Amino acid sequence: MSVFALVDCNSFYCSCERIFRPDLATVPVVVLSNNDGRLIARSREAKALGLKMGDAFFKVRHFLEEEGVVAFSSNYALYANVSDRVMRTISTLVPQIEAYSVDECWCDLTGLQGDLEQIGRDVQSRVRQWVNMPVGVGIGPTKTLAKLAQWAGKNWPATGGVVNLMDPARQQRLMKLTPVAEVWGVGRKLSAQLEAMQIRTAYDLASADPRHIGRMFSKVLERTARELRGEQWLKMHAEPDPKKEIVSSKMFGQRVYTLSELRQALATYTTRAAEKLREQGSVCSEMAVSIQTSQFDDPSDRYWNGARVVLPAPTADVREMIQAGSEAIGRIFRPGFAYSKCTVQLCRLSQADGLTRDMFLPPPRRNADRLMETMDLVNQRYGRGALRVASIPAQARWSMRRELLSPSYTTRWQDLPRVR
Repeated sequence: MSVFALVDCNSFYCSCERIFRPDLATVPVVVLSNNDGRLIARSREAKALGLKMGDAFFKVRHFLEEEGVVAFSSNYALYANVSDRVMRTISTLVPQIEAYSVDECWCDLTGLQGDLEQIGRDVQSRVRQWVNMPVGVGIGPTKTLAKLAQWAGKNWPATGGVVNLMDPARQQRLMKLTPVAEVWGVGRKLSAQLEAMQIRTAYDLASADPRHIGRMFSKVLERTARELRGEQWLKMHAEPDPKKEIVSSKMFGQRVYTLSELRQALATYTTRAAEKLREQGSVCSEMAVSIQTSQFDDPSDRYWNGARVVLPAPTADVREMIQAGSEAIGRIFRPGFAYSKCTVQLCRLSQADGLTRDMFLPPPRRNADRLMETMDLVNQRYGRGALRVASIPAQARWSMRRELLSPSYTTRWQDLPRVR
């Protein structure tokens, strides 16, 4: 029988901010979205104060100050690095992991000897000791049951954050207590339809005819119902499937009025998208770019437009993509508007390995692949943006607003913690 474990970091963004701030161990903490717009992460203490996911920061700022809540701007460089450290730490104790998100991963415990719950506590202890990150561990014979176990560990503190659902009797007891909305992949909208059919708990869904569920809703929900019954339909994947499209987009920290600044933003976003493209070993054949003003502007001041451009040949060379995108954005730019956002989308992706180039297309730039590889290595070692194309400024007026940004303790030499 297969054995899956789901390891989930508790309040990941907030816990990252606490790693180098032990003074915040019991203090309510929140993390804000891009441009310090909304609350996207809350510590347990912050949730207890009634703060909701998505609350506008400017509306609750006074309340945060009154209650002693510490707010941080999103520090993505720190979060990505901590995530990598967590995954590598877990890999020292289990034979195989599959990253599910920045703060979760699946583990294959099949064939491991010893008490499974103790293995889960060993993972929990080592991640806490090596990375100072609190995690919960759910164990089950299917991924869906492991996810359910992880949810139980998070909601019942008496479990210590580790729940083993390999026992069928224990599975049934938990499923009878679990609202169907809490089942992985169900959510509020679908749960309302299920409750209308008298399917109110995870146990009800597991007891339903899975073929009928598939006909009424989808094959995905049928698979979920079968997994709740102990039928394994989801397997471990060492590497995620390559993305078919890659999008890079952010709201500007300040409005942009000129074509030159829009081209700077496009070059920045294209660079990030190209990094993701090369990470999965793909090349791009087509791009889509768009620019827009704020949806809250007066209708007469609103503008949106986009353009698609076919690249001369499939490529992962960021210079080719920036050049093509810059020409496209020049076609859709209109003066006199206050632009708030630029979006870059890489389309028609294919794997670079085994790609047969068209002999009638222009040859790629000399040593382009080696240059991109070197650029990625330098930026991985010294931080994103250490090596960049000349059209990207070191400091841009339109950059994302992050007034409450914490130091990048693990990715910038000048931000290394100092012991006095």
